[in-house]
Amino acid sequence: MNFASLPDRRAALDPDGAAVSDGRQALTNVQLLRRVQAATRHLQDLGIGPGDVVALKLTNRVEFVLLLFAAWRLGATITPVNPSMTDVEVARQLEDSGARLLVGEDSEAPAPDGIAVLAVGELREGAVEQDQVPPTDPSALALLIYTSGTTGVPKGVMLDHANIAAMADMGRRALEVGPADRCLLILPLFHVNGIVVSTLMPLLAGASVTIADRFNPETFFDVVERERPTFFSAVPTIYSMLAALPDQVRPDTSSLRFAVCGAAPASADLLTRFETRYGVPLIEGYGLSEGTCASTINPVAGPRRAGTVGLPFPGQEIRILDAEGSEVPPGVDGEVVVRGPNVMRGYLGRPDETAKVLVDGWLHTGDVGRLDADGYLTLVGRSKDMIIRGGENIYPKEIEDVLVSDPSVLEAAVIGVPDEKWGEVVVAYVQPRPGRTVDSTALIDLCARSLTGYKRPTSYVVVDAIAKNAVGKIDKVSLRASHAAASASS
Repeated sequence: MNFASLPDRRAALDPDGAAVSDGRQALTNVQLLRRVQAATRHLQDLGIGPGDVVALKLTNRVEFVLLLFAAWRLGATITPVNPSMTDVEVARQLEDSGARLLVGEDSEAPAPDGIAVLAVGELREGAVEQDQVPPTDPSALALLIYTSGTTGVPKGVMLDHANIAAMADMGRRALEVGPADRCLLILPLFHVNGIVVSTLMPLLAGASVTIADRFNPETFFDVVERERPTFFSAVPTIYSMLAALPDQVRPDTSSLRFAVCGAAPASADLLTRFETRYGVPLIEGYGLSEGTCASTINPVAGPRRAGTVGLPFPGQEIRILDAEGSEVPPGVDGEVVVRGPNVMRGYLGRPDETAKVLVDGWLHTGDVGRLDADGYLTLVGRSKDMIIRGGENIYPKEIEDVLVSDPSVLEAAVIGVPDEKWGEVVVAYVQPRPGRTVDSTALIDLCARSLTGYKRPTSYVVVDAIAKNAVGKIDKVSLRASHAAASASS
């Protein structure tokens, strides 16, 4: 599938059919095509062409979708930027990706030298001559999705057009999505799920997309009743908030065929409580940005198994390997590895790190799981130290690097601790340099300048020495255990 020409195909098949909308505007298929053509000409006039990278630092809005298609029509690549990131984090992503243009909200500050800035409110809308969409090379880079890593430095996940086409088609088939469907997008468009599974997949299937405003549990079901979506995707934190609404909240959810739960582990109890209360089947899945979002999903029509993350998507393979790299039988724990046309090309500019996770065509996830006799995957662990807060992946090394930049800090160890609302929150343990005193207020200010809000520790614990294991490495297993014991006794 050439996604650059998808607006043309939709406009030809159903000119007046609904395509994409947000709280400000609603576009039919032919209107979508005309707006994409105008945006394409605008980018072209700004000098964007094949191989260039366009950064989108935008909230969820129709223009994000327009710019996706516009960039692809020119052979360019999109890198989404989280609007809540600090200037330091944004500059790092722009430099690493080699972005030539940053499209931001109308109040966007100037970009680093050499990068042009376009305010989204200035994006052209007028009619232009019909453009010719060149065939897209399936191996051309479509998306650069930045994800944190164990090194603490975010890496650019390279997804080509073949990757996104495969994932969108897999999702369409697995979730049985067709022209009658309407997806409600509530996850951020800077995530690969928001782009591929919640936007491109339904548009490929002939369905429409409604982009919701920022999630608010008190108004969410008002949106559902007004827009009448047939499905949406969210993280466990969102379902937990909705399940905790007052008993008198009894919305009309009859339009919803199902909802997808992913990005973090969800308890079987949460799935059951949500489904029982609202009458909406909750379909749990699993995946990574490196796999273009999703690798397993519980069936929509077939048997769903609570506590598992389901079966492989059509066209993907899952294996479980032991420490020596040999495949283990059903019921035995090991590392989850994935193979399929959805697996990334690699990490931008990081061949060594790419070689560690892509081995003979298999993506080594670092997650621990087991398959049952029917092929359903159960996750029993995850990448060693990763913290998942409200569906956001956080790697402690990035935070620890910020903390030790304070001259009073000798060492830092960051762990995730259980939290009823977010699943996990970040706690930092810091050891002072000899003769120095750690100022927690200074650390709070330092993290506020350097880290996105969800990555910032909720508390700082100053200790004389941070626990080490037998080989002298920080022992986070014992640190988490001692923190849990201290919390239980307080």
